[in-house]
Amino acid sequence: MTTQTQDTSLLESLEKERRKFPPPPEFKKKALVKSKAVYKEADSDYEAFWAKYAETELHWFKKWDKALEWNAPWAKWFVGGQINISYNCVDRHTTTWRRTKAAIVWEGEPGDSRTFTYQDLHREVQLFANALKDLGVQKGDRVTLYTGMVPELPIAMLACARIGAVHSVVFGGFTVEALRDRINDSQAKVVITQDGGWRRGSIVPLKQFADQAVQGCPTVEKVVVVRRAGEKAPVTMQAGRDFWWHELTAKASPVCPAEPLDSEHPLYILYTSGTTGKPKGILHTTGGYLLGAHMTAKWVFDIKDEDYYWCTADIGWVTGHSYIVYGPLSNGATSVMYEGAPDFPEKDRFWAIVEKYRVNTCYTSPTFIRTCMKWGKEYPNRRDLSSLRLLGTVGEPINPEAWIWYNETIGKGRCPIVDTWWQTETGSILITPLPGAVTTKPGSATIPFPGIAAEIVDEQGKPVPPNTGGYLVVSRPWPSMLRSIWGDPDRYVKQYWSRFPGRYFTGDGARRDKDGYFWITGRVDDVVKVAGHRLSNIEIESALVAHPAVAEAATVGRDDAVKGQAIAAFVVLKSGNNPSEPLKQQLKQWIGQKIGPIARPDDIFFSADLPKTRSAKIMRRLLRDIAEGRVLGDTTTLSDPKVMEDIRQSYIAEGKEEA
Repeated sequence: MTTQTQDTSLLESLEKERRKFPPPPEFKKKALVKSKAVYKEADSDYEAFWAKYAETELHWFKKWDKALEWNAPWAKWFVGGQINISYNCVDRHTTTWRRTKAAIVWEGEPGDSRTFTYQDLHREVQLFANALKDLGVQKGDRVTLYTGMVPELPIAMLACARIGAVHSVVFGGFTVEALRDRINDSQAKVVITQDGGWRRGSIVPLKQFADQAVQGCPTVEKVVVVRRAGEKAPVTMQAGRDFWWHELTAKASPVCPAEPLDSEHPLYILYTSGTTGKPKGILHTTGGYLLGAHMTAKWVFDIKDEDYYWCTADIGWVTGHSYIVYGPLSNGATSVMYEGAPDFPEKDRFWAIVEKYRVNTCYTSPTFIRTCMKWGKEYPNRRDLSSLRLLGTVGEPINPEAWIWYNETIGKGRCPIVDTWWQTETGSILITPLPGAVTTKPGSATIPFPGIAAEIVDEQGKPVPPNTGGYLVVSRPWPSMLRSIWGDPDRYVKQYWSRFPGRYFTGDGARRDKDGYFWITGRVDDVVKVAGHRLSNIEIESALVAHPAVAEAATVGRDDAVKGQAIAAFVVLKSGNNPSEPLKQQLKQWIGQKIGPIARPDDIFFSADLPKTRSAKIMRRLLRDIAEGRVLGDTTTLSDPKVMEDIRQSYIAEGKEEA
């Protein structure tokens, strides 16, 4: 992304977003962080800043000798220290009044529920840790977890962390092939799965998929099966290999002390979604990762002891690791989990959960918010959302109009919104407002978290002026950063550290306005180059969503003999609006007025839905395949693969593609 080819009309459109929302006075009064003093503290000596909070916020079996050892791109944090994440998330709370506090509150899709106090969690984690030991799992062994959103998933993660085993959670929506590739790459010794999981009233046969995958995995010795669906999901158990979770824990010893582990001991491997070729296993270690997850959870979500906190993500993604499990639990919070789909049995299911548990904090995706906009205000208005005091977004940039809808319809204007930017690789949130201290702007992730040094640079790695597009980089190490790509250190160096030596290249484009606020424009390949002008898909989509008839939009570039690339827009209309040729022309004119003539889409295509992963990210690469007339790429991560076929058939019907 060059700085010279930025279309000036796009920069002007950024400047037009002048709406600002200071922290509500009542929220600010009770906030954990009320001023920007922590930023000055962090910038004056970032190593000392992180060391201070590592010492005061976490339990260490042995204090470190040195806060940071940095030989770019290799980092070691809290060198020589010994710590255990399971102890920090569970044990230390059982010695206080929190032992009887709800740690995990779980809602099943059919409506069943379970609550685990910290005392309950302590018991279950120790039992399963001993069960893993009984199966021969030792410190450093890899364990693959392939389940739905059931309580046994975080219990298994904490059990692995307790004994020093390295967990690798594979999203329950992945195919047999994707699961097999990830098991083989990590060389897992044990696989944990479940008989079947609920999804929109149907059973997903997870054990069957795991059986097929394990057939091609020579390192797997044992398979543990969680009973969830019972008779609705009959399974075949292979003698000597397969074991029921409940039978293993029934005979396991109830006492399993947490193992003191080196601060840099591997905690987990998480494979990034949408990879091509060999899976890319992001490796996170123990002490630094926990500090990043703990401090961001505490300050970004302003966690209070009385809060019911709900991150709606799937634990199969990093958001669930850091902000369902490790961040909230290390803070002694109550973390809400939900098993099923957000629109089953009705489109108000999420808001019904907020009402039922009196949820105080809701952390969800912009795509879900836009989907709710499409469904209309009727569904959230059915429910009492008065318990909410803080809202968050994660996963992709949020359009300003979706931000405003979220603020007004869900938050009723009283809840700060924390728009967070981070990645699987970063381990924890890096750019975000602190809700009691930072004024927010719709569509901006605002400023870096204290201690984080983010910059926007040009092709040569030089900082760019305000309101100029460029590459987002992080210029100094942070505790929760990835340590490597599992089994492929050369790829780690090449992918993240070679473009701008000494600085972490995020792969995202961004701008910083005159106030120092960051506006993330998406992956640098999520741009369209039209007649020499680089246009951000996110900005065009934001302009489309700002039209009163549009609920969601995704834009991609397709080859054009004259302009290099032409813009194709896929648009989902709000209820009550019908596709028509006049509306297409109106939307093209709208973009021309909002951004500039260069950004007008050549094609506008109306769709009932957009292709999304289970974590609610729009898969633009698949839309690009359709626009380019190519065979569709991998669709295994889609929540509903049928959406792509419907779009393709409609595209053919309009004469855009040969059958």
